[in-house]
Amino acid sequence: MRLRSLIGALSLALVFAAGASAQVPQEAKPATTSAAAAVQPPAAPASAPALTGQDLDSWLDGYVPYALASADIAGAVVVVVKDGQVLTEKGYGYADVKSHRLVDPKATLFRPGSVSKLFTWTAVMQQVEAGKIDLDADVNQYLDFKIPPYDGKPVTMRDLMTHTAGFAETIKHLFPANAKTVLPLNRFVSIWTPNRIFPPGEVPAYSNYGAALAGYIVQRTSGEPFDQYVARHIFTPLGMDHSSFSQPLAPNLLAGMSSGYLRASGPARPYEFVGPAPAGSLATTGDDMTRFMIAHLNNGQYGGVRILQDATARQMHAPQRQYVPPLNGMALGFYHEDRNGHVIVGHGGDTVAFHSDLHLLLNDNIGIFISMNSPGKEGLAENIRQNLLSGFMDRYFPAPRPALPTAPTAPTAKADAAAMQGVYRSSRRVDSGFLRVLNLLGQVKVAANKDGTLVVSAFKDDSGAPLVWREVGPFLWNDASGKHTLAAVVKDGKVVDFGEDDLGAIMVFQPVPFAVSSSWTLPLLGGMVGVLLLMLCLWPIQALVRRRYGQTFPLAGRTAMLYRAVRLAAVADLLALGGFVAIAQSASNKLELFDDPLDIWLRLLQLLCLVGVVGAGLAVWNAVRVWTEGGRSWWAKTSVTITTLALLAFVWFVVSLQLISPSLNY
Repeated sequence: MRLRSLIGALSLALVFAAGASAQVPQEAKPATTSAAAAVQPPAAPASAPALTGQDLDSWLDGYVPYALASADIAGAVVVVVKDGQVLTEKGYGYADVKSHRLVDPKATLFRPGSVSKLFTWTAVMQQVEAGKIDLDADVNQYLDFKIPPYDGKPVTMRDLMTHTAGFAETIKHLFPANAKTVLPLNRFVSIWTPNRIFPPGEVPAYSNYGAALAGYIVQRTSGEPFDQYVARHIFTPLGMDHSSFSQPLAPNLLAGMSSGYLRASGPARPYEFVGPAPAGSLATTGDDMTRFMIAHLNNGQYGGVRILQDATARQMHAPQRQYVPPLNGMALGFYHEDRNGHVIVGHGGDTVAFHSDLHLLLNDNIGIFISMNSPGKEGLAENIRQNLLSGFMDRYFPAPRPALPTAPTAPTAKADAAAMQGVYRSSRRVDSGFLRVLNLLGQVKVAANKDGTLVVSAFKDDSGAPLVWREVGPFLWNDASGKHTLAAVVKDGKVVDFGEDDLGAIMVFQPVPFAVSSSWTLPLLGGMVGVLLLMLCLWPIQALVRRRYGQTFPLAGRTAMLYRAVRLAAVADLLALGGFVAIAQSASNKLELFDDPLDIWLRLLQLLCLVGVVGAGLAVWNAVRVWTEGGRSWWAKTSVTITTLALLAFVWFVVSLQLISPSLNY
């Protein structure tokens, strides 16, 4: 099952870039020759084999190379640890396609994106042990600037670690173009505080800014630059000699860095810089990651050294907040991924090129890490890493699955499905600047079928068919496979949010207020553009017809001026909308464009929007004159009314989407 958004590649990049890779797990489908089918792991045997290095290698070798080739992914590293030892380290494909440099799990560096946050949270807990950070204190006591309260409640470190600080998502400065444009950590967190859209501690909304803020607090409480702190207190004790948060990488590490690709068949991308370093700038090898996993599985100990005390590590792994019971919730920094009756904590991460997952089976003393250097065609790296975990669990730790009915079994099915119907948006969303349009385009529709089953537009199988959800308890649904769960929180008879078992720890879906619902705003947008285009197409056609038949322009003076001003306003509106679309399209795989050099273009587009707003006022004036002047035809009155409404609709979009804003932060 794949989470598919209406806004395509750009939205996926923005939602998951340097963020948690909480993509929905892939739903099995009948064998076909499609690329999606090719990345499915082999079926689990009738009885579970013993987890040995030899059996695991055979299973991985039968799955990963074929999956990478089918998805057009250049290379990957997979490492597994068990009982404090490395069970396997495998490199697949190329670290550099052009030179045919192979992936070496001991020497090839990958960019694991937001898996980096686990090191940040570990550093935070070290400072908690040292008595320098209180998880439940106002974070302002550790900062040299102020985070304003929300509803009188301050942000705490526990809020940051459970992604409940209430920050809106931010995109600007996320992926700088080069080392010179990387903001120092203190500037990144202090030049702009993202909008607060939820009270702290209440709603999960994954935040890169929150992780960056935590890293900055570590920097201030320890007195060491963040990257140096992690190197000294985590990398060095664990012997992670091929790991670094520093940007740019030291030359000796850069030599081993894997190239990144969109597809293996395409060109290599430049080295990716991550603006909020504590949120995602780690470069590391598979072998180094085995040491970090073993340390956490041993509750802070690796060999003869400790990076955390036993009690601290246990606290870090324990469930902290569960937002949509019975779905998995957050630990401190880790999110729970429990399945097949086993306790699993983990984290994922994505840059544009690199896609990674880390999973710790806490009670089984097993750790798994995978990183790939390309998203591949149709973003199939997402399928591969999710199928790796589900296939691993089903092979070595299978759980009996009860036969599921083909229809809902709960007596409340039809009533609950009816209550769920509507349009929803993610709690993790941009809430300022022109990228608010993502909230409009990425809304999720929930529809109830006649038999009481549900269809959620965001959740589809590999073929693109919507999954059907059958209620198995009050406001609790399973898909047909029984592997995935949907649940809703209901207050006073109304659904306030719902979550899915692989997303609920870091984000939920909430009902969209009618005023910003895509159910009517998107048709309005399409109608507005259609009207303006038709008006502009008719303008020269009318002039040519008059010329052909020797007629003069029938309007004069102020009436003619208003007629032309309305059409020029329509030109400004369409140019502005086209400009914002062009920015989105050009940045779909170039998130480095969302940085300061874009500001001048945004100001120019805002100027066009301002022309459109003024033009809408002139259009109202023109409409009043047309309706009050004598001798005007019904065609003139009707057409001027429709065009005026279209121009006023543009003003509404300018205001609601903040296309004109004093701030250039987003």
